[in-house]
Amino acid sequence: MVKRKARINVYKHEIDLTDLKIKNQPKDKFREALEKIKYKGYEVEKISDGRKIIISKPGGKFTFGTIKKEDFMVWIYNPDEESLWLISHQNISDDLRAKAACDSKAAFKILEALERVYNGEEPDDFLSEVRLVSPCGENPEVILKVYKWIWGQEDCNYPSPKYKGRAMSWEGWKKVDEDLVKTGDGLLDLKEELKKVLKQKND
Repeated sequence: MVKRKARINVYKHEIDLTDLKIKNQPKDKFREALEKIKYKGYEVEKISDGRKIIISKPGGKFTFGTIKKEDFMVWIYNPDEESLWLISHQNISDDLRAKAACDSKAAFKILEALERVYNGEEPDDFLSEVRLVSPCGENPEVILKVYKWIWGQEDCNYPSPKYKGRAMSWEGWKKVDEDLVKTGDGLLDLKEELKKVLKQKND
């Protein structure tokens, strides 16, 4: 009896299927048909300017040759342009630092609101009360709603107790081999920097 090798990259998970039939054709015609397949995702947030936040799952993140089966991608979708922006922690971190350079008080207020999202509050439940303004760059509403999902993504990809989930970006950690090291560029680090700047201005 021939012993079968154990299959790799097999996952038990529910999947939402849509029927799609494309007949085989000569390679160029087949490729053209495949390229016309629409992207699929979940609309998870509406933004007041008409854009939407979309997630697509699985996200395709691999670690040591194994897919992170709960990973997903977070996109900002502009229906007017039919554009998808695969926004990242680095994009938002850069945006917040640019805001801090323009107006430290406004940036600090955005980071305070982000901390509420980090701690589990729903952005739409308090956005109207905090009245955030953007001195430059992206709309603060987008930042809060995107981070809700990026933090969920980090919790799935870097679960505790081995890793730190959403604290990876908030507190500023990165994975080096099998160890976690502080980066000093977490959002909490920026919040603390701005707190000192505002205190000096008020003294």
